[in-house]
Amino acid sequence: MKLSAIALDYDGTIAFHDRLEPSVRDAIAAVRARGIAVLLVTGRTLGELQRVAGSLHFADVVVAENGALLHYPAQERTSLLAPEVPEAFLLELRRRNVPFGAGRCLVDLDANESGRVLETIRALQVPLVMAFNVGRVMVLSQGVSKATGLQSALSTLRLSPRNTLAIGDAENDHEMLRHAEIGVAVEWGSPTLKASADAVLTGNSPSAVATYLHRLAASGLMPPAVRPRRRLLLGRGEDGAELALAVRGRNVLLTGDPKSGKSWIAGLLCEQLILHGYGVCVIDPEGDYRSLEGLPGVEVLGGDDPPPTPRQLLRALRFPDRSVVIDLSQRSHEEKLAYVPALLSALAVVRRRTGLPHRILIDEAHYYLHNDADVARLDFEHGGYTVVTYCASRLPASLLDSTEVAIVTCESNPIEIDTLFNRCVGCAPGQRSAWDALSRLTVGHAIALPMTEESGGVLRQFSAAPRMTPHVRHRQKYVDVPVGEHHAFIFGNGTHRRVVETLRRFVEELETRPGLELVAYARRGDFSRWIDGVFGDRALARELTRYEAKYASGVEGPWLADIAAAIRARYDMSDDLIARTAAEGVRS
Repeated sequence: MKLSAIALDYDGTIAFHDRLEPSVRDAIAAVRARGIAVLLVTGRTLGELQRVAGSLHFADVVVAENGALLHYPAQERTSLLAPEVPEAFLLELRRRNVPFGAGRCLVDLDANESGRVLETIRALQVPLVMAFNVGRVMVLSQGVSKATGLQSALSTLRLSPRNTLAIGDAENDHEMLRHAEIGVAVEWGSPTLKASADAVLTGNSPSAVATYLHRLAASGLMPPAVRPRRRLLLGRGEDGAELALAVRGRNVLLTGDPKSGKSWIAGLLCEQLILHGYGVCVIDPEGDYRSLEGLPGVEVLGGDDPPPTPRQLLRALRFPDRSVVIDLSQRSHEEKLAYVPALLSALAVVRRRTGLPHRILIDEAHYYLHNDADVARLDFEHGGYTVVTYCASRLPASLLDSTEVAIVTCESNPIEIDTLFNRCVGCAPGQRSAWDALSRLTVGHAIALPMTEESGGVLRQFSAAPRMTPHVRHRQKYVDVPVGEHHAFIFGNGTHRRVVETLRRFVEELETRPGLELVAYARRGDFSRWIDGVFGDRALARELTRYEAKYASGVEGPWLADIAAAIRARYDMSDDLIARTAAEGVRS
């Protein structure tokens, strides 16, 4: 993943006894020459920092006063992010003979004065808090920290904290290191900070930071975290323990039979990535992921509109907290084959330039990735691909070899199982029989293959975690495609017999027929059995079973409406319902 910004604490990290380490200044210049922004994040007041460090033009942004103030050296512009210190508070400290230094939003004191400071805050009932930093204590407004200041600076620069690395040494750096994608504590700093950081930088002085910065500038990529904090919950194993993935930058393969739950798990991972602040781009050939639009910052492009051009896509991804779903369900198969390869090339260019999106999901990948030339369109240097397919054997070996996480739903094809087994490093031939367990999985269950670090080197079965957004199945693939008379649902008999071959017509029948007419169907469980047997949608069938059991008494009520609403929500027929309601309103 691209490294776009580095946040540096000042005292104790890149400076000792007020003095900025000269080798660090040179290393910062090398980092910025690579196009990586450098943010100086300090508890000092701006005036104090300028006094000890001189010109601040070596940084892109200065976050001073522990997150309360931003300063842009190139523009000589300063903005406040917090209320100024109340004058009454300063007057009371003077009256009590408490020595202090004051900035615009922060008061700095010796930590030994914290008792008298607390008494003053309580006496005046001012909304101030104390933050300790080595032998000092800072007093500033509630809710202000280095993390809040860092986020404000990154937003101004249109950079993501998920592309940011932070380095610090003391108590007031905890929030900053947690906010960044990777938080690094220096070895000579606070033991507590080292214990909670993602990585520890070895050495005994700021010169070690300079060496580290040069390495970061040379690669331009986020380094691996020794203790990754952000994990994505897959579900629970057979022992009841949670199975969660640290997936930053790793390439993921999701495979299994059609209608076995692949897109459920893919959507589950996308939801959590988005809520963790990662930008996601979903290439959605069948309209399975439209419901992700219910999450913050997610936009669906395409669908009834033409799919986005590379320029439109770049515009949609220009902010770091945005994700896009590219819905190609209205395009013909030939149009998809022409569009997706060009899209993958464009996304690779965008990611090298901006670091966004952090993850790219390619559903039905076997249609678009046939050979090494197709795989060359992917940017494996930055990683972060999720590939979803029912036919892993059709994917190029180079793509399978790049896989670091492999999740399999029910896989009944022995050829596919052999392919997965043969690509899994370290599997002895005698272990092949155990892999037949893939064919016995039921919907809602999956197996993490041994190549997945979190599996512990074995086939790790789990039940999938619940989703936050509804799982919308292939709208165009199922809603309007006839299932054939042999699989049709039959309403009525004799001259009133009606054969229904599409899901849309099925729902319309439920919404127009009197409830008492259909009680017998509910008593026999015909509705849920048809959804399960014809469409293979066991999750929806289970939901309909509950309605059938509840409303099979024959009493008029909302039970048909509930069943129809459940199907519409599951298969995203909401637009059709809105259009029909509007049309009826015009006719009336």
